[in-house]
Amino acid sequence: MYVNHRTLSVTIKPLTLVLSIAAGIWLGGLAVMLTGWSIYTMLPAEKAQALNDAANRMTRPVEQTQPESDNPMFDQYRQRLRDSEARQAQEAEDAERARSFNGPKCQFWMQQNQTAPSEKSRAAIYQFCG
Repeated sequence: MYVNHRTLSVTIKPLTLVLSIAAGIWLGGLAVMLTGWSIYTMLPAEKAQALNDAANRMTRPVEQTQPESDNPMFDQYRQRLRDSEARQAQEAEDAERARSFNGPKCQFWMQQNQTAPSEKSRAAIYQFCG
């Protein structure tokens, strides 16, 4: 069985293709903006004002305020949570300090400072042992 395939020879210059795509994207964006503007102008005044208010709320920075709580149990929970976070941070810092004191470089310079104290060994202890 013999199938005769035809070839389609289309030659478009690359610059023409790129400019055509760019013009299409630009015109599409312009059409979307004009459509949005025309819909906005046709809205009743109340709805337009509501949209303006919503846009202003979205662009305003969010104020970080602590909500006032009338529930003392919730206040106790938040205090315990803060205490727990502080305790965990302290434990992590203590573990890091212990790890640095047990490190080989720290041990080496501690031994050097015990046998022959010098300014270099004290600086190295400060650097490697914290």
